[in-house]
Amino acid sequence: MTGRNRTVLVGIGGWDGAAEAVRWAARLAAGRDLELELVHCLQTAVPAGFAGPGPLFEDAPADGGRRAPLGEDLAAPFGDASPVRGEVYSDSAPDLLIDRSRDARMVVLGRTGTDGFAGMLAGAAVAAVVSNAGCPVVVVRGRGGDGPVPLDGPVAVGVDTSPNSEAAIAAAFEEASFRQVPLVAVHAWADVVCDAIERTARPVPERETQRQPVEERLLAQRLDGWQEKYPDVEVRRKLVRDRPRQVLLDESERAQLMVVGTRGRGGFAGMLLGSTSQALIHHSACPVLVVRPEARR
Repeated sequence: MTGRNRTVLVGIGGWDGAAEAVRWAARLAAGRDLELELVHCLQTAVPAGFAGPGPLFEDAPADGGRRAPLGEDLAAPFGDASPVRGEVYSDSAPDLLIDRSRDARMVVLGRTGTDGFAGMLAGAAVAAVVSNAGCPVVVVRGRGGDGPVPLDGPVAVGVDTSPNSEAAIAAAFEEASFRQVPLVAVHAWADVVCDAIERTARPVPERETQRQPVEERLLAQRLDGWQEKYPDVEVRRKLVRDRPRQVLLDESERAQLMVVGTRGRGGFAGMLLGSTSQALIHHSACPVLVVRPEARR
Protein backbone atom coordinates (compact mmCIF):
# COMPACT_ATOMS: atom_id res chain seq x y z
CA MET A 1 0.00 0.00 0.00
CA THR A 2 2.32 2.68 -1.23
CA GLY A 3 1.91 6.22 -2.43
CA ARG A 4 -1.27 7.04 -0.50
CA ASN A 5 -2.39 8.65 2.73
CA ARG A 6 -1.45 6.74 5.87
CA THR A 7 -4.99 6.55 7.30
CA VAL A 8 -7.13 3.43 7.58
CA LEU A 9 -10.80 4.38 7.96
CA VAL A 10 -13.18 2.07 9.80
CA GLY A 11 -16.94 2.54 9.56
CA ILE A 12 -18.31 1.42 12.94
CA GLY A 13 -21.95 2.44 12.61
CA GLY A 14 -24.68 0.78 10.58
CA TRP A 15 -22.95 -2.55 9.88
CA ASP A 16 -22.99 -5.87 11.68
CA GLY A 17 -19.59 -7.09 12.82
CA ALA A 18 -18.18 -3.62 13.52
CA ALA A 19 -16.11 -4.94 16.45
CA GLU A 20 -14.41 -7.51 14.22
CA ALA A 21 -13.78 -4.80 11.62
CA VAL A 22 -12.09 -2.57 14.21
CA ARG A 23 -9.87 -5.38 15.47
CA TRP A 24 -8.92 -6.43 11.92
CA ALA A 25 -8.08 -2.85 10.92
CA ALA A 26 -6.15 -2.27 14.15
CA ARG A 27 -3.92 -5.28 13.47
CA LEU A 28 -3.27 -4.05 9.94
CA ALA A 29 -2.51 -0.48 11.05
CA ALA A 30 -0.20 -1.60 13.87
CA GLY A 31 1.70 -3.97 11.61
CA ARG A 32 2.24 -1.36 8.92
CA ASP A 33 2.72 1.76 11.05
CA LEU A 34 -0.48 3.40 9.80
CA GLU A 35 -3.00 5.65 11.50
CA LEU A 36 -6.43 4.31 12.41
CA GLU A 37 -9.55 6.47 12.28
CA LEU A 38 -12.90 5.17 13.53
CA VAL A 39 -15.88 6.85 11.91
CA HIS A 40 -19.41 6.66 13.32
CA CYS A 41 -22.26 8.45 11.54
CA LEU A 42 -25.56 9.35 13.15
CA GLN A 43 -27.63 9.32 9.97
CA THR A 44 -28.53 6.38 7.79
CA ALA A 45 -29.36 6.80 4.12
CA VAL A 46 -32.95 5.61 3.57
CA PRO A 47 -33.99 4.47 0.07
CA ALA A 48 -36.59 6.60 -1.70
CA GLY A 49 -40.13 5.53 -0.85
CA PHE A 50 -39.36 4.51 2.74
CA ALA A 51 -40.41 6.79 5.58
CA GLY A 52 -38.34 6.24 8.68
CA PRO A 53 -40.03 7.07 12.00
CA GLY A 54 -38.59 10.02 13.86
CA PRO A 55 -38.11 8.15 17.18
CA LEU A 56 -35.67 5.84 15.43
CA PHE A 57 -32.99 8.54 15.59
CA GLU A 58 -33.94 10.33 18.83
CA ASP A 59 -31.14 8.69 20.80
CA ALA A 60 -28.59 8.79 17.99
CA PRO A 61 -26.27 11.45 19.52
CA ALA A 62 -25.93 9.56 22.78
CA ASP A 63 -25.48 6.26 20.97
CA GLY A 64 -22.84 7.74 18.68
CA GLY A 65 -21.02 9.13 21.68
CA ARG A 66 -20.78 5.63 23.12
CA ARG A 67 -19.74 3.82 19.96
CA ALA A 68 -16.65 5.84 19.06
CA PRO A 69 -14.89 5.31 22.45
CA LEU A 70 -15.88 1.63 22.27
CA GLY A 71 -14.09 1.35 18.96
CA GLU A 72 -10.98 2.95 20.44
CA ASP A 73 -11.06 0.41 23.28
CA LEU A 74 -11.20 -2.44 20.79
CA ALA A 75 -8.17 -1.10 18.94
CA ALA A 76 -6.12 -0.40 22.09
CA PRO A 77 -4.72 -3.95 22.64
CA PHE A 78 -2.81 -3.79 19.37
CA GLY A 79 -0.23 -1.35 20.68
CA ASP A 80 0.57 2.34 20.70
CA ALA A 81 2.46 2.29 17.41
CA SER A 82 -0.67 3.28 15.49
CA PRO A 83 -2.44 6.50 16.47
CA VAL A 84 -6.19 5.89 16.91
CA ARG A 85 -8.86 8.56 16.48
CA GLY A 86 -12.61 8.21 16.93
CA GLU A 87 -15.00 10.74 15.42
CA VAL A 88 -18.81 11.01 15.35
CA TYR A 89 -20.42 12.71 12.36
CA SER A 90 -24.00 13.76 11.57
CA ASP A 91 -23.74 12.71 7.92
CA SER A 92 -24.81 9.83 5.73
CA ALA A 93 -22.32 7.03 6.38
CA PRO A 94 -21.82 6.01 2.73
CA ASP A 95 -21.44 9.61 1.53
CA LEU A 96 -18.97 10.48 4.26
CA LEU A 97 -16.84 7.37 3.84
CA ILE A 98 -16.77 7.74 0.07
CA ASP A 99 -15.68 11.36 0.43
CA ARG A 100 -13.02 10.57 3.05
CA SER A 101 -11.77 7.56 1.08
CA ARG A 102 -10.18 9.81 -1.54
CA ASP A 103 -7.43 10.64 0.95
CA ALA A 104 -7.32 7.28 2.75
CA ARG A 105 -5.22 4.17 2.33
CA MET A 106 -8.11 1.79 2.94
CA VAL A 107 -11.70 1.69 4.19
CA VAL A 108 -12.70 -1.19 6.45
CA LEU A 109 -16.32 -2.21 7.07
CA GLY A 110 -18.03 -4.91 9.09
CA ARG A 111 -20.03 -7.66 7.43
CA THR A 112 -23.39 -6.62 6.04
CA GLY A 113 -26.67 -7.08 7.86
CA THR A 114 -28.95 -9.90 6.77
CA ASP A 115 -32.21 -9.52 8.65
CA GLY A 116 -35.19 -7.40 7.73
CA PHE A 117 -35.15 -3.70 6.95
CA ALA A 118 -31.94 -2.93 8.86
CA GLY A 119 -30.11 -5.66 6.96
CA MET A 120 -31.27 -4.23 3.63
CA LEU A 121 -30.00 -0.78 4.61
CA ALA A 122 -26.65 -2.14 5.71
CA GLY A 123 -26.22 -4.11 2.51
CA ALA A 124 -27.05 -1.10 0.34
CA ALA A 125 -24.65 1.10 2.31
CA VAL A 126 -21.77 -1.35 2.01
CA ALA A 127 -22.40 -1.79 -1.72
CA ALA A 128 -22.41 1.98 -2.19
CA VAL A 129 -19.06 2.40 -0.41
CA VAL A 130 -17.43 -0.56 -2.17
CA SER A 131 -18.57 0.64 -5.61
CA ASN A 132 -17.61 4.29 -5.24
CA ALA A 133 -14.72 4.57 -2.79
CA GLY A 134 -11.53 6.26 -3.90
CA CYS A 135 -9.39 3.58 -2.24
CA PRO A 136 -9.60 -0.18 -1.67
CA VAL A 137 -12.37 -1.38 0.66
CA VAL A 138 -12.30 -4.40 2.97
CA VAL A 139 -15.48 -6.06 4.19
CA VAL A 140 -14.50 -8.10 7.24
CA ARG A 141 -16.22 -11.47 7.33
CA GLY A 142 -15.50 -14.64 9.28
CA ARG A 143 -16.01 -18.35 8.89
CA GLY A 144 -19.71 -18.99 8.53
CA GLY A 145 -20.35 -15.28 8.05
CA ASP A 146 -20.44 -14.32 11.73
CA GLY A 147 -17.78 -16.80 12.92
CA PRO A 148 -14.15 -16.07 13.80
CA VAL A 149 -12.20 -13.97 11.34
CA PRO A 150 -9.29 -16.09 10.00
CA LEU A 151 -5.77 -14.89 10.69
CA ASP A 152 -3.91 -17.60 8.81
CA GLY A 153 -4.07 -19.23 5.40
CA PRO A 154 -3.09 -17.87 1.98
CA VAL A 155 -4.24 -14.74 0.20
CA ALA A 156 -6.49 -15.55 -2.75
CA VAL A 157 -7.21 -13.39 -5.80
CA GLY A 158 -9.72 -13.71 -8.59
CA VAL A 159 -8.04 -13.24 -11.98
CA ASP A 160 -9.83 -12.65 -15.25
CA THR A 161 -8.72 -11.34 -18.62
CA SER A 162 -10.13 -7.83 -18.20
CA PRO A 163 -8.11 -4.75 -17.22
CA ASN A 164 -10.26 -4.54 -14.08
CA SER A 165 -8.38 -7.39 -12.43
CA GLU A 166 -4.96 -5.75 -12.78
CA ALA A 167 -5.41 -3.59 -9.68
CA ALA A 168 -6.69 -6.61 -7.74
CA ILE A 169 -3.63 -8.67 -8.74
CA ALA A 170 -1.29 -5.88 -7.63
CA ALA A 171 -3.04 -5.58 -4.25
CA ALA A 172 -3.04 -9.35 -3.76
CA PHE A 173 0.70 -9.67 -4.35
CA GLU A 174 1.37 -6.84 -1.94
CA GLU A 175 -0.82 -8.40 0.74
CA ALA A 176 0.72 -11.86 0.33
CA SER A 177 4.23 -10.42 0.46
CA PHE A 178 3.56 -8.43 3.62
CA ARG A 179 1.84 -11.36 5.35
CA GLN A 180 4.52 -13.79 4.12
CA VAL A 181 1.95 -16.30 2.89
CA PRO A 182 1.31 -17.98 -0.48
CA LEU A 183 -0.91 -16.36 -3.09
CA VAL A 184 -3.61 -18.48 -4.72
CA ALA A 185 -4.43 -17.02 -8.15
CA VAL A 186 -7.85 -18.32 -9.20
CA HIS A 187 -9.01 -18.17 -12.79
CA ALA A 188 -12.34 -19.81 -13.56
CA TRP A 189 -14.07 -20.27 -16.87
CA ALA A 190 -17.24 -22.10 -17.79
CA ASP A 191 -18.04 -24.39 -20.71
CA VAL A 192 -21.72 -23.49 -20.90
CA VAL A 193 -23.49 -20.65 -22.67
CA CYS A 194 -26.86 -19.10 -21.97
CA ASP A 195 -29.65 -19.46 -24.51
CA ALA A 196 -31.25 -16.00 -24.40
CA ILE A 197 -34.49 -17.23 -25.95
CA GLU A 198 -35.14 -20.31 -23.84
CA ARG A 199 -33.25 -18.93 -20.80
CA THR A 200 -31.44 -22.18 -20.33
CA ALA A 201 -27.80 -23.15 -20.16
CA ARG A 202 -26.50 -25.58 -22.73
CA PRO A 203 -23.08 -27.22 -23.14
CA VAL A 204 -20.72 -25.73 -25.68
CA PRO A 205 -19.79 -28.23 -28.43
CA GLU A 206 -16.59 -30.13 -27.65
CA ARG A 207 -14.60 -28.36 -30.38
CA GLU A 208 -15.32 -25.06 -28.61
CA THR A 209 -14.18 -26.24 -25.19
CA GLN A 210 -10.53 -26.81 -26.02
CA ARG A 211 -9.67 -23.71 -24.05
CA GLN A 212 -7.58 -25.14 -21.23
CA PRO A 213 -4.16 -24.37 -22.78
CA VAL A 214 -5.37 -20.92 -23.83
CA GLU A 215 -6.68 -20.11 -20.36
CA GLU A 216 -3.44 -21.35 -18.78
CA ARG A 217 -1.40 -19.01 -20.99
CA LEU A 218 -3.69 -16.08 -20.21
CA LEU A 219 -3.34 -16.67 -16.47
CA ALA A 220 0.44 -16.96 -16.75
CA GLN A 221 0.64 -13.72 -18.70
CA ARG A 222 -1.39 -11.85 -16.08
CA LEU A 223 0.91 -13.02 -13.29
CA ASP A 224 4.39 -12.97 -14.85
CA GLY A 225 5.29 -9.34 -14.25
CA TRP A 226 4.05 -9.43 -10.68
CA GLN A 227 5.97 -12.60 -9.87
CA GLU A 228 9.14 -10.81 -10.96
CA LYS A 229 8.31 -7.85 -8.71
CA TYR A 230 7.49 -10.09 -5.72
CA PRO A 231 9.91 -13.04 -5.96
CA ASP A 232 9.29 -13.82 -2.28
CA VAL A 233 5.66 -14.74 -2.92
CA GLU A 234 4.86 -18.39 -3.62
CA VAL A 235 2.16 -18.41 -6.31
CA ARG A 236 -0.28 -21.26 -6.61
CA ARG A 237 -2.24 -21.16 -9.84
CA LYS A 238 -5.73 -22.57 -9.81
CA LEU A 239 -7.58 -22.79 -13.10
CA VAL A 240 -11.07 -24.28 -12.90
CA ARG A 241 -13.81 -24.82 -15.46
CA ASP A 242 -16.63 -23.51 -13.32
CA ARG A 243 -18.44 -20.32 -12.36
CA PRO A 244 -15.99 -17.78 -10.83
CA ARG A 245 -18.39 -16.90 -8.03
CA GLN A 246 -18.65 -20.42 -6.65
CA VAL A 247 -14.95 -21.16 -7.03
CA LEU A 248 -13.95 -18.03 -5.11
CA LEU A 249 -16.51 -18.68 -2.38
CA ASP A 250 -15.07 -22.16 -1.94
CA GLU A 251 -11.53 -20.76 -1.86
CA SER A 252 -12.53 -18.24 0.84
CA GLU A 253 -13.02 -21.18 3.22
CA ARG A 254 -9.25 -21.71 3.23
CA ALA A 255 -7.95 -18.14 2.77
CA GLN A 256 -7.31 -15.34 5.26
CA LEU A 257 -8.05 -12.67 2.63
CA MET A 258 -9.87 -12.69 -0.71
CA VAL A 259 -9.00 -9.99 -3.26
CA VAL A 260 -11.25 -9.12 -6.19
CA GLY A 261 -11.84 -6.28 -8.60
CA THR A 262 -15.14 -4.63 -9.40
CA ARG A 263 -16.73 -2.86 -12.31
CA GLY A 264 -18.32 -0.06 -10.29
CA ARG A 265 -18.72 3.07 -12.42
CA GLY A 266 -19.97 5.68 -9.96
CA GLY A 267 -23.50 6.99 -9.42
CA PHE A 268 -26.44 4.60 -9.35
CA ALA A 269 -24.92 2.29 -11.96
CA GLY A 270 -21.79 2.08 -9.85
CA MET A 271 -23.79 0.61 -6.99
CA LEU A 272 -24.50 -2.44 -9.13
CA LEU A 273 -21.45 -4.55 -8.32
CA GLY A 274 -20.47 -7.44 -10.51
CA SER A 275 -22.19 -10.64 -9.39
CA THR A 276 -18.93 -12.17 -8.18
CA SER A 277 -17.96 -9.21 -5.98
CA GLN A 278 -21.52 -8.93 -4.69
CA ALA A 279 -21.61 -12.59 -3.71
CA LEU A 280 -18.28 -12.37 -1.92
CA ILE A 281 -19.05 -9.32 0.22
CA HIS A 282 -22.23 -11.06 1.38
CA HIS A 283 -21.12 -14.69 1.65
CA SER A 284 -17.32 -14.98 1.80
CA ALA A 285 -15.83 -16.98 4.69
CA CYS A 286 -12.94 -14.52 5.08
CA PRO A 287 -12.37 -10.75 4.72
CA VAL A 288 -12.80 -9.46 1.16
CA LEU A 289 -10.60 -6.72 -0.29
CA VAL A 290 -12.31 -5.04 -3.25
CA VAL A 291 -10.13 -2.89 -5.51
CA ARG A 292 -11.56 -0.69 -8.23
CA PRO A 293 -9.31 0.19 -11.18
CA GLU A 294 -9.65 3.89 -10.31
CA ALA A 295 -8.74 3.21 -6.68
CA ARG A 296 -5.19 1.92 -7.06
CA ARG A 297 -3.07 1.93 -3.95
